[in-house]
Amino acid sequence: MGVTTKDIAQICGVSRTTVNRAFTNTGRINKETKDKILKVAEDLEYRPDMLATGLKNGKTQYLGVVVFDVRNRYFAQMLNAIEIEAKARNYFVNITLHEKDKEQERDMIQRLVDYRVEGLILSPVSKGNDFGTFLRKMEKPIVIIGNRVDKEIPFVGIDEKKAASDAVQTIVRKGYQKIVFICPPLADVENENVYSHEQREEGFLQEVQKHKTVQYEAIKSWNYLSEVVKILTSSSEKTAFFCSGDIFALDIMKHLKQLNKRAGQDYGIMGFDNIDTLDYVIPRLATIDNVVEKVATKAVDILFDLLEGKEVANKTLVDYVEIEGETL
Repeated sequence: MGVTTKDIAQICGVSRTTVNRAFTNTGRINKETKDKILKVAEDLEYRPDMLATGLKNGKTQYLGVVVFDVRNRYFAQMLNAIEIEAKARNYFVNITLHEKDKEQERDMIQRLVDYRVEGLILSPVSKGNDFGTFLRKMEKPIVIIGNRVDKEIPFVGIDEKKAASDAVQTIVRKGYQKIVFICPPLADVENENVYSHEQREEGFLQEVQKHKTVQYEAIKSWNYLSEVVKILTSSSEKTAFFCSGDIFALDIMKHLKQLNKRAGQDYGIMGFDNIDTLDYVIPRLATIDNVVEKVATKAVDILFDLLEGKEVANKTLVDYVEIEGETL
């Protein structure tokens, strides 16, 4: 059985309250007594029960984070940034993945709340008023990244619509006569929260329709590779693919390479996210950097503002960066 505060109190000839004051640096206690208690605790290799202390004072120093998965480097980079920022504030992060399962997502959120996390950062797959009501019933500070839920729950991201518009402008400026928007997640729009991809599609359509001489279409299917090949082999126009995610662009580049089609020469292609894997891909993919680390860090900042009872904006946008690359 481990050493307890009662043992330390008996050795030092003080009350347990005095011992607790020494550990928490609160209340009235003289320096000599405090130093003695801390020295005894060190000699006995005493480890405080942080959970019990947290439950007592309402601060467990744990945050809960629920995201899609870590196969996509976007989420891996997000989680790394959250962990670093939380650790700098002496907080721990309990990370869990919903894998696009809406029931599992709710269960994970409820469990994290049951385990007394102080606040939550979510990248949700669920949507709608019912889900928003569910989150508010948790009575915990919550910040959303990526797929917005509703206007009452703080959201952090980039201006996806404007970023997509800028991407189209760049593609048109490069002389492409046909632009194909690749967005497989839109195939699931009826059942899943794909807010960020919807915003990207809206920005694409708004901008491309301004250019009357440019042909365009959108592929909203997970069978996008075969459709890309069909378009590229049947079209005489100079064609570029604008992908609502770098992972889709990389899939296309890999597939077309097997058909001896070269990005930047036989077709143009642009991604979205600027995942760190792109640093190892040749040619370097043109993309939109959604500065996920900055977004994640800002989300943690806002969550701590909420924990401190401060007022925060319902929507916070971080500046994105367009990466020129070599594929247009």
